[in-house]
Amino acid sequence: MSTLRIHTTQNVSLEYEVASVGERLLATLIDYALYLVWFALCGVLLYKLGAGQDRVALTLMLLPTMFYFLVCEVFFNGQTLGKKARHLRVVRLDGTAPGLGDYCLRWLLRPFEVLLFFGAPALLTILINGKGQRLGDIAAGTAVISLRPGAARAEGLSLAAVPADYQPVFAQAATLADHDVALLRRLVHQANARGNFMLLHETATKVKALTGIASDLPDLPFLQTVLRDHAYLAAQA
Repeated sequence: MSTLRIHTTQNVSLEYEVASVGERLLATLIDYALYLVWFALCGVLLYKLGAGQDRVALTLMLLPTMFYFLVCEVFFNGQTLGKKARHLRVVRLDGTAPGLGDYCLRWLLRPFEVLLFFGAPALLTILINGKGQRLGDIAAGTAVISLRPGAARAEGLSLAAVPADYQPVFAQAATLADHDVALLRRLVHQANARGNFMLLHETATKVKALTGIASDLPDLPFLQTVLRDHAYLAAQA
């Protein structure tokens, strides 16, 4: 599986696994399966109400499916329900969080890429591009990554010796006590090994509260950076 390296504005390099075509296809099929469930439920309801031919009722039934991808990605941090099930997420190539405009660009180009030509433009672009990008992603400066803990990321948790010329990102990491850092390392390893993203998020939130650090880095890279910073600053003390 190919990887995507992102260099953030906080001088941190992040490496992600690019979501495979197969994983993206499965996520999309899950999303469209939810469409079918929605249509079936609405069809039964309209039949019960005797409104099967009511244009207003049919329009109201279609509206949620029209905005499903946009609303989900905006409110679920770059994920639809299908992407959540397959542990995929939309990210920006500059390391910042995608904004409403980014999600809108992806959504506006989806009918052309996915629906009008049965997904052929999206499939070809992803295969040729190599960065997990369809046309909507290229326009928005985004990509779709896999959140599953891979071998390379699991090895990264061992935190090899910090080089002498290392530049700390968060000076506040020095305020963490040694026992806090030991616990943090165990929690990060456990959460990453099990794919427990909720635990990673809760741990990152707690660390930010303890240290006063403000960062928009994803949870795992943020925690790894804090651990590296603490190791370097502790060695310099």
